[in-house]
Amino acid sequence: MTPPMNRTGRAAALHKARARATATPDDPSWPLYLAEDPRGIRADWKTSAEVCADAAWTARSAGHSVLGLLSPEDVTATDRDPITTRTLTHLYLSALRFDFRCPTLQQLVERLAEPARRPLDCYTRALYAFALLGQSRPEGLTVMEEVLAQAEEHPKTLHVLLHGLWLGQDLDQGAERLLALSSRPALATGSDPIVLFRVAGALRRLGRYDEGLGAIDRAIDCLPSGDISVHADLVRERSLICAARDLHQHRSPARTSSGVPS
Repeated sequence: MTPPMNRTGRAAALHKARARATATPDDPSWPLYLAEDPRGIRADWKTSAEVCADAAWTARSAGHSVLGLLSPEDVTATDRDPITTRTLTHLYLSALRFDFRCPTLQQLVERLAEPARRPLDCYTRALYAFALLGQSRPEGLTVMEEVLAQAEEHPKTLHVLLHGLWLGQDLDQGAERLLALSSRPALATGSDPIVLFRVAGALRRLGRYDEGLGAIDRAIDCLPSGDISVHADLVRERSLICAARDLHQHRSPARTSSGVPS
């Protein structure tokens, strides 16, 4: 069992790391400081993923994207310790994900996967799956299944895969796969606005418009107040569902009471 003081120190270190993106957003060195924080507590890949995904999103929302503060060379450098390297990788790849830069993300991970380098952790491979899925590349489905076999119910990892399925509009049974993934215990809380948003999009693609409207209305209701950019995405999805439903109804032939088109 971890001694109480160690648990307290670990919690404080994680809080400090999570605050990096908001405490000093104008300081271009904050990503490097953040990368050093998990080393002191020997954070595993799951903890790193949680800290880095949130930090990358927060920085982007504040107009200080990690992509303007780090470079691919910071990620591919081999002279850092493994934990710091992994943290920088998670941070930079997460920023690429939030900007939908799928080809760049794919190419960078493939550089990291070259022989003689360290094996890729589960979250990095999930981000690789996202890059492939987002381009509707079928091999992304294979990588996704490999990640799911290891990730268990890690929410951040499942969110990355869900994001990829949502973005990959031309994947084989992409909408059905998204709905199946969203039903896993870590995602099926019924109160996560992002999950509900992605589910609504899948239902729209399947022509299940009323269910889609129900999902997007719950998403809007669950979204924390003040999240303007995400709120706009949800409202846009609701408009798309309504437009698709109206178009479907307009195209459906009028029928008589006997069911025969009039």
